[in-house]
Amino acid sequence: MSTIKERLAADFKEAMKARDEVRKNTVSFARAAIKQYEVDNREELDDAGVSAILSKQVKMRKDALEDFEKAGRTDLLEAYNKEIAILMEYLPKQLSGEELLELVKATAAELGVEPGSGRAGMGKLMGAVMPKVKGVADGGAVKKAVESLLG
Repeated sequence: MSTIKERLAADFKEAMKARDEVRKNTVSFARAAIKQYEVDNREELDDAGVSAILSKQVKMRKDALEDFEKAGRTDLLEAYNKEIAILMEYLPKQLSGEELLELVKATAAELGVEPGSGRAGMGKLMGAVMPKVKGVADGGAVKKAVESLLG
């Protein structure tokens, strides 16, 4: 069993003892998503696989935030933000905007993509950066960093 799954199980028990409904429900949903993947694909996930599932859970909640904001549902906004914060505790530390931009600049220099060259080198640069930041940066953040570099 992966260490993240063990931590999720332990935190689920702690949340139940502490009567922390938000944490209990969030961890329960995360564990269910992991279990569903394992049953569907008949394989046990390691930490990298668990991180990928948790990243998808975070992305789903972030995508829903925009809709809740448009609908004026501040109650759901708060709840989802709490859930995102809880899930982020189980993911590797995310790169900051500055760290991500530096990585994009370094990769652009390696590939010979000129800053300010417009969208011409976007696909090439995105393709090279994404594997480097797997699990530590969101694809949307990478896209913004690449766009800011290319102009």
